[in-house]
Amino acid sequence: MSAPTTSPPRNPLLDGRPGLVQVLDALDRDGEEARIVGGAVRDWLIGRGLRADIDIATTATPDEVMRRARAAGLKPIPTGIEHGTVTIVAQGEPYEVTTLREDVETDGRRARVVFGRSWAHDAARRDFTMNALYLTRAGDLIDLVGGAADAAAGRVRFIGDPDRRIREDYLRILRLFRFHAAYGRGSFDAAALAAAIRNREGLARLSRERVRAELMKLLVAPRAAPTLADMQGAGLLELVLGRAGAVETFARLVEVETALGRGPDAVRRLGALALRQGPDGERDALALREELRLSNAEAARLAAMAGPAPTPAMCEKGQKAFVYRMGREAFEDRALIAFARSRAPLDDAGWRALAALAAGWPLPEFPLRAADFLARGLLPGPALGAALKHAEEAWIEAGFPIGEDALATIVQASLKVAR
Repeated sequence: MSAPTTSPPRNPLLDGRPGLVQVLDALDRDGEEARIVGGAVRDWLIGRGLRADIDIATTATPDEVMRRARAAGLKPIPTGIEHGTVTIVAQGEPYEVTTLREDVETDGRRARVVFGRSWAHDAARRDFTMNALYLTRAGDLIDLVGGAADAAAGRVRFIGDPDRRIREDYLRILRLFRFHAAYGRGSFDAAALAAAIRNREGLARLSRERVRAELMKLLVAPRAAPTLADMQGAGLLELVLGRAGAVETFARLVEVETALGRGPDAVRRLGALALRQGPDGERDALALREELRLSNAEAARLAAMAGPAPTPAMCEKGQKAFVYRMGREAFEDRALIAFARSRAPLDDAGWRALAALAAGWPLPEFPLRAADFLARGLLPGPALGAALKHAEEAWIEAGFPIGEDALATIVQASLKVAR
């Protein structure tokens, strides 16, 4: 193999990425081609900036990709080699490299593929036109399906027959809505939406983990609120959540987050969308844990959102007690969702102060310890635990005092309860 070439100056995605240059230098030569493909090209083309993750398509077989990577001193990892994908680590950065493919058999969840050398066939097997864009090492845009025009217009359109694309992988129904929320402008592509509705029963065939991954990305997309309303109208949102979603509350939460300078939070937004108020909300949280295969942390956070919410009508001492007992994150989740449900003006001073409390108030630490009670003659055991519990509640009710006299009074009162 001849010596590596220097990086071409015209490809903007190569700027500041010496690892990417090394990967392309190894693969785009000696009878094989390699091109940057998909999201990185799309986002650069429409001015969304340069993505951190870069995918590469190549005519080289996976074995040849592995061989060339090693010969160039790079680290190849066979992350999905049966489907043609090798991850190459260069300069500490991973690059996903996939051999050109054609689907020969699909079942709505996975495909059996054969490797090929046709860029047109590789483009035709992808989902949306805006995702089938290639950029050569020299910086030439290769658009075989009209994806550049669709990306510029904010039009999420399937490649070829929408029904066929969906039946190859029913997850593409959710990807349609997710990409519309992230990149779409105006109304849905009519053919794409109609096909999604026709094939909606296929959602039941998907793994819950894949559904969760797509939904969580959709929830934080720029146009999530109107897109979820369209999903609800099409009868698809209930199939994902297990019940109708509170789309109006979700949309209002987005407005609240924006007004308060909060970034989008997928778990909080899921709570606003899918949890009812009161005891029903706790049942909803449990159901969502199973329906979406949520992580333990996500499920616990949702469950914490289901309880009573703080309101501006509470006194400041009560609000601070709420924060202390629940924790900062749970308080903020409940406060922001309650603000959204209240329909109060976005500049309402009371709700804004409540939301600011969680972020701005330094949580105090309970200053009493078991030693404070043992020193006064209380023996280890249940009585000690009862005394500590009573003392902490009394300390909260007193407004979190730190003075010695106030704490001594609390200890004495708690000793009487324990004895």
